[in-house]
Amino acid sequence: MAKFIGREKELERLQQLTKKRVASFIVVKGRRRIGKSSLIKEFGKNFNNFYHFTGIVPEKHTTTTHQLTEFSRQIAEQFKSSHANYSSWGDALYSVGERLQSGKILLLFDEISWMGSKDISFLGNLKNFWDLQLKTNDKLIFVICGSASSWIEKNILHSTGFVGRISFTLTLDELPLADCNKFWPKNISAYEKFKIFSVTGGVPKYLEEINPKLSAEANIKELCFTKGGILAEEFNQIFSDVFLRNSIYYKKIIDILASGSKEQSFIKSSLKQGRTSEYLEELGSLGFITKDNTWNLKTGQDLTSSQYRLSDNYLRFYLKYIEKNLSKINRDAFALKSLIALPEWHSIMGFQFENLILNNRKKIHEILRIFPEDIICENPFFQRKTNRVKGCQIDYMIKTKFGTLYVCEIKFSHDKIGCWVIDEIQAKIDALKHYQGHSYRPVLLQVNGVTQELIDRDYFAEIIDLEQLLN
Repeated sequence: MAKFIGREKELERLQQLTKKRVASFIVVKGRRRIGKSSLIKEFGKNFNNFYHFTGIVPEKHTTTTHQLTEFSRQIAEQFKSSHANYSSWGDALYSVGERLQSGKILLLFDEISWMGSKDISFLGNLKNFWDLQLKTNDKLIFVICGSASSWIEKNILHSTGFVGRISFTLTLDELPLADCNKFWPKNISAYEKFKIFSVTGGVPKYLEEINPKLSAEANIKELCFTKGGILAEEFNQIFSDVFLRNSIYYKKIIDILASGSKEQSFIKSSLKQGRTSEYLEELGSLGFITKDNTWNLKTGQDLTSSQYRLSDNYLRFYLKYIEKNLSKINRDAFALKSLIALPEWHSIMGFQFENLILNNRKKIHEILRIFPEDIICENPFFQRKTNRVKGCQIDYMIKTKFGTLYVCEIKFSHDKIGCWVIDEIQAKIDALKHYQGHSYRPVLLQVNGVTQELIDRDYFAEIIDLEQLLN
């Protein structure tokens, strides 16, 4: 069994709920493979009794009867009782509830959307299950979770039937880089680890599949470019699991954003669908996409020309590189081929790395000694070309309430960064609108060091070795 890594803050928050004098009803949501079930199992070590029920995958011909039959089997297994047949969810849930009337108990309903998506009576029975049985035990914690966040949002969190009943909603994000680092031994370079993390992001299941005895390139080949590799086959499953309806539109949005950040108006016109805002919100709630607001450099106020960015590193990498090579992967054409010889390999890895760093920007704030309350806005920044100003794009920019603009350049290179980078970032600063009372501080974020000549030039306000993000 894999060692449980990270989630200290989440476990601490859950542990606080055990100190209440009443029962708790908790919802845990997040993308596929993010570790929802693993977190609750780890939390369950603090309980005298932990009961775990899960639905079965809702294939085309799966019915409520199939779900009830499996649930009945799990009742017998969990409570070491004889098998009974239940004709309705009301009877099945009552059978569970009558066994949980006292004691320190954690009850988990995993992939709850699978259980109840095909039975209109399920939600009503679930409500009664909580109201009439579970909440009477003041030492009980009831957790429901699932990857189908849109189903949970609509049927649980936004349902009038469950208003006032949910104690806490926990959305699991990717692991921070410091926790990702724990999947590797200490004698591996930061540069090699970042290559892996640029593909997997901070998704625990993907990180567990790493073989630390292999190089980063060998791991990426095994996971992504080998027939049957988990990341070669994961993409389609994500959308069938997470979105039980209209998954084609979510997939189209992801495809659109794979080529670069886009405004909502462009996505809507490309999608030709009236519910674009709803789809974007759901994708954003799971961390698949991020809305980057463009802001006025002088005031820091958001402008209307915000853009959506595909922020999930695995989805980006799949669409940019794996998908177009699927036929070759299925023929094992990469078995004797080096990945670094593939077209655009270095540039794509650079984009992946940039996205990875943006997803871990809070650590950058700490290194720069910027307090959260002092930040007015911070994002990748893009300035449209007009008759009065040049167009430019900044990898990442932070504006503080003191009028300081940190203009951050992210570089991912095997070689040390030289003085040439100064001209590159200064050209961007020159293109920006300048306002009285504002300071522009260039910051270099890099992973493999810089030349002594660049240090001697003393141009950058800060040169950050991104290995610090792993500590």
